[in-house]
Amino acid sequence: MTVIGIDVGGTSIKGAAVTDNGHMFDTFTIDVSRDEKGSDVLDRLAAAIKEYMATHSEIGEVSGIGMGVPGVIDSKRGVVCYSANLPYWSDLEVKNIMEKLTGLPVKITNDANAAILGEVKFGAGDNCETAIMLTLGTGIGCGVVLNGQLFEGNEGKGAEFGHSTLMVGGRQCSCGRKGCFEAYASASALIRDTEEAIEAHPESIMKTIAVQFGKVNGRVAFKAAREFNDPYAIEVVDQYLTYLGEGLLNICNIFRPNLIILSGGIANEGTYLFERIQQYLKDRDYGYKNSPEVKVVQGKLGYDSGKIGAAALFF
Repeated sequence: MTVIGIDVGGTSIKGAAVTDNGHMFDTFTIDVSRDEKGSDVLDRLAAAIKEYMATHSEIGEVSGIGMGVPGVIDSKRGVVCYSANLPYWSDLEVKNIMEKLTGLPVKITNDANAAILGEVKFGAGDNCETAIMLTLGTGIGCGVVLNGQLFEGNEGKGAEFGHSTLMVGGRQCSCGRKGCFEAYASASALIRDTEEAIEAHPESIMKTIAVQFGKVNGRVAFKAAREFNDPYAIEVVDQYLTYLGEGLLNICNIFRPNLIILSGGIANEGTYLFERIQQYLKDRDYGYKNSPEVKVVQGKLGYDSGKIGAAALFF
């Protein structure tokens, strides 16, 4: 079976044909704007899919289109209920529109759900029975597989762990509430903490590194701490790992997963991140005394997990 997997992002949409053994063909991309009507984007996407299929005869017969879309998704009806990064997609009947435009069956889910499907079936999850995946980016996406099945919650709107409360009355979150896990452990939160540390301590090597990168990003504090032993960067990283670690302990206590998968730019920090976060959980008994070990690993599929996982909605 071959399915077109679509990964919808805030600035671009990427797609590729994927087979049911996990092989992915060439990728195509179209640009999107948060100011463009969702229906107009779907018109362009459908045209791009048709052109892709026409120019890639090697993919053979296509059985359907799977789509991972950011936001609150009603996967049963195939509707985007709300998307903060794509405001003109709200209440968009993606499934119905795309089926009419392409003549193919369409399934959609939240983008983080698509990512964990890809990782569990073809990547770091290795068909793990119970796994949780966090995407550490602008926000925090979360995907949950329980007993081998994707968990989406009522109306497909569950698994929003990024908006669980870490600090009551704490930092303002983009969702409108305060103190969310996302407001402390996302890449955006790390960038803000790094910027504040640079402002308070302009002598820090973080300032030089930020200039080299052209901006403050999620890598600045980690690089300064790891390579230069900068005390202010170490403080930023230690605090970030505490926030992230406490969120992961909550996941351990709620789900007792076999595995937690981290993806996104911060996950690319590799051993320096994963050894320390694994030790943080171990030192705290994975949330409760005599709890089983929970391994924390980096996703293997990288930016392809969304496309492969979206296609896997059909597998």
